[in-house]
Amino acid sequence: LKVRKRVEEIFGWIKTAGLLRKTRHRGLDRVESTFTLAAAAYNLVRMRTLIWGL
Repeated sequence: LKVRKRVEEIFGWIKTAGLLRKTRHRGLDRVESTFTLAAAAYNLVRMRTLIWGL
């Protein structure tokens, strides 16, 4: 359950901050690239948090 919560937090962030709640594009390729960009942005935010925690 703890792992599932962590995964749900990621998708929740991508939906809100990554602007994927309502997509602006049509087609699998475009939506997939938008999702990949949002996931990369989440990784950068998380790395910042991890580095500051050291």
